[in-house]
Amino acid sequence: MAIHRPVAPFPGDEETLRRHLAGAEVPALLMTLAHLTGDTSLLRDDLRAPGWLFAPQGGLSEERQAEIRERAVQVLLRLGDRAPGTPPGPPDRELLRTITTWAMGDGTEDLLPLLAEEIVRPGLDPRAPDWTLDELGPGRDFHVAVIGAGFSGLLAGHRLAQAGIPFVIYDKNPDVGGTWLENTYPGCRTDVASHLYNYSFAPKADWPDHFCTQDVVLDYLRTFAKQAGLTDHLRFGTEVTALRWDETASRWHLTLRGPEGARTAGHHAVISAVGQLNRPLLPDLPGRDTFAGPAFHSAAWDHSVDLTGRRVAVVGTGASAYQIVPEIAGTASEVTVFMRNPPWLRPTPHYRRPMPDGARWLCEHLPYYDRWYRLWLLAPGLRGILEGWVVDPGHPPTERAVSALNEELRSSLLASMAAQLPDDPELLDAVTPGYPVGAKRVLRDDGRWLATLQRDDVRLVTAPIDRVTPAGLTAGGAEYDADVVVYATGFQASRFLTPMTVTGRDGADLHTSWRGDPRAYLGITVPGFPNLFCLYGPNTNLVGQGGSIVYFSECAVTHVLGVLRMLLAGGHRSAEVRPQTHDVYNRWVDAGNRQRAWGWSAVGGWYHTNGRSATNWPYSAQEYWRLTRTADPADYVLRRP
Repeated sequence: MAIHRPVAPFPGDEETLRRHLAGAEVPALLMTLAHLTGDTSLLRDDLRAPGWLFAPQGGLSEERQAEIRERAVQVLLRLGDRAPGTPPGPPDRELLRTITTWAMGDGTEDLLPLLAEEIVRPGLDPRAPDWTLDELGPGRDFHVAVIGAGFSGLLAGHRLAQAGIPFVIYDKNPDVGGTWLENTYPGCRTDVASHLYNYSFAPKADWPDHFCTQDVVLDYLRTFAKQAGLTDHLRFGTEVTALRWDETASRWHLTLRGPEGARTAGHHAVISAVGQLNRPLLPDLPGRDTFAGPAFHSAAWDHSVDLTGRRVAVVGTGASAYQIVPEIAGTASEVTVFMRNPPWLRPTPHYRRPMPDGARWLCEHLPYYDRWYRLWLLAPGLRGILEGWVVDPGHPPTERAVSALNEELRSSLLASMAAQLPDDPELLDAVTPGYPVGAKRVLRDDGRWLATLQRDDVRLVTAPIDRVTPAGLTAGGAEYDADVVVYATGFQASRFLTPMTVTGRDGADLHTSWRGDPRAYLGITVPGFPNLFCLYGPNTNLVGQGGSIVYFSECAVTHVLGVLRMLLAGGHRSAEVRPQTHDVYNRWVDAGNRQRAWGWSAVGGWYHTNGRSATNWPYSAQEYWRLTRTADPADYVLRRP
């Protein structure tokens, strides 16, 4: 879906090339050079700084970066002179192993199949289905409903189109984008690197920022939907309110509410792509409805309300508040932030910085640079981050830290925070979390959050909120007047498929069967609900494992298409996961979550509610990739007509 223009020899003179390379991420540049030349002697061990996977530019000094860039100029000029024209193919297994082992500091033999899907020729799509409906079931009537037109829904539609399966995408909104259409609050942007926050097969070479803003992400999705030919399949303004499985007809009946009024539609399979973060959570505060001024959730920002010169109360200090408060401070006359639990902050100095012009040029013109840059961003999660959340019973675990490594992370993050507040020990104490790193979402930190909390026109309130009044809020017995209240209090992440009514085999109600504790095999499918698939379903939220939810959705859609292939190739009418397969899998997931910081800590939050995590994936990204690559007939009940 992207336009790549590999150039060899490179356009412009030596100085032009040198200027572009000044914007390169040096570790990615080195890996690219080793790939293009086959010369692995470029990958010297002394070029890796300690902890380099987790630092911009690998933590290399300015002098060392300059040395490497100058070497790159000479290598690329020679390469262009020797081999003008088409760039080489992907690295063979041995070259891929050598490059990635050097980069990640450990053997990557087990990761090579996953990594090989990342380093491919421009325009290739290794996860695309290699079959079509006409090949497996010529003349068969089979069509699919996709619910939701965000990242996962558009991806599902694209894969179905590749397989030649008729489909329609329903969305209650007037446009594509899902949460990236709905969340328009000030400062809204990703906290996943932009080059990871796109489809692997449709990279965007010209992301303007390292972590892009909402409007840019939305534009990417709009462009993708158009270029992928999904426009004619989209049904906007159409909400699915209920699903009912018809055993006799082997299809789902959908109740729709839209421009044509209430109606029903039948589909042989349904893919729910409504995700986890789609229903705002408003806090249950006494008097919440009595406030006299404007009050709204961050996910439903009221742009008609001018905050200029007004007193604004922001309830919450999670990811949304972290972005909102610095944006409105200075516009509002006063911002009062009500905090229940402070977040841990991960140093990310380039969080709000633009991508260098040279980096964008390299992504578009230097063959494979964009792929190696993406892998460089992916690597820390594949090796290193998740290990910091794992509970070590022998440590022993406490609400301070759950392991020795977790304690190291705590000390490192706390030192970074303390360096920003050298003269304000009281504020440092207030913003120091009382729970282990990883028990709640860790936020990207470029220094702006703590700097904002130090402003004279910003107040931080740590006392619990007593109630909301017509004039504002009270907390700890003190009154805080406000003209506007913003609830940055997150989403009902564990209420999957809400508010749809879902009725499966023999009249089983999905939400009743879950009893407030959602579970699904691979986060995708549930016993008793044939031909029903979820994307970004239970226990598929990443917590530092690398990639993004876009990557996990690609894995999940691969599995869904595998099940559909199995169903169609065998002439079956339905596929339903076996209860034993589902139950064994979920016991394994639960065991893993109990041994992670979010499962052990008592801090609570959307990572862990009602004594269990229904949201988080506790294992590696590689493990989810492995489990979803194929669909095993032994895991499913396949029924014939």
